[in-house]
Amino acid sequence: MSFWNLIPSNFDGIAIEIGSFPVHWYGLMYLFAFATCFALIVHTNKKEQLGLTKEQLDSFLTWVILGIILGARLGYVFFYQPGYYLSHPLEIIMPFKSDATGMHFTGISGMSYHGGLIGSIITVCICMYKNKMPFRTTINLGFFAVPLGYTWGRWGNFVNGELFGEVTTSPIGMWFPQAHDSPITAPILHHPSQLYEMVFEGIVLFVILYFLRKKPMFRNQMMSVYLMGYGLFRFFIEFFRRPDAHLGRVDLFGMSRGQTLCSVMIIAGIVLFIWNYRLDKKKGLLEPSQDSKK
Repeated sequence: MSFWNLIPSNFDGIAIEIGSFPVHWYGLMYLFAFATCFALIVHTNKKEQLGLTKEQLDSFLTWVILGIILGARLGYVFFYQPGYYLSHPLEIIMPFKSDATGMHFTGISGMSYHGGLIGSIITVCICMYKNKMPFRTTINLGFFAVPLGYTWGRWGNFVNGELFGEVTTSPIGMWFPQAHDSPITAPILHHPSQLYEMVFEGIVLFVILYFLRKKPMFRNQMMSVYLMGYGLFRFFIEFFRRPDAHLGRVDLFGMSRGQTLCSVMIIAGIVLFIWNYRLDKKKGLLEPSQDSKK
């Protein structure tokens, strides 16, 4: 066993404790993600002279946070465990669970990326309408920044020892204490699928968007390229990621639940790409500007 294989055993998921209240790394990663995305949005808005005001951007951040948190929670409830939460509705919003020994603080566990995506799109649309923000400029700016924030989220999953992958005999595998497949004396390794997602759905996808944004054909395609790119990367990584125990590997047409949702993302991205392309072509926005030709 190498140091690499045992990296997850060095984390317990808790960054600090305030009294008896634990502050988890995963929760802090949300803060890092929002701060990173907002900093990139502010920088890009200033660099490209997009004309969005500080007040508009502050409102945008607030609405995004609201949409992600509500959407991610409700998405998990309805996409992954609707039966359970219909029987225990208070647990949707209450960070406590009760058993024979009394009430216990558990935090609100269970967040869905796809739910957060849908929720943030809805709240951003409300924000843009209320603040009279240009739709395509704002939505493309937001999706340009998303992958860097997502990178923090998947690192948080890794540190928290959750959402690990299937069992593997590959040297790249790691021993996750929460897997309960084996003791550390006879470890069974799992794919560190959180790291796969962090690299491909976060860092690599951001690099792709960064370079495509410089091209006239893709300047207004950040949302569509993101949907297709994330959907494709996540679809294939799902083969290595262990699905939730109550769902199993197979969902619709032999796909996992994550692959089903990603297929919808890819289709939506293709449709949006075609719509944006036709709109930009009609407006004559696909040709390089005179400045870019110099």
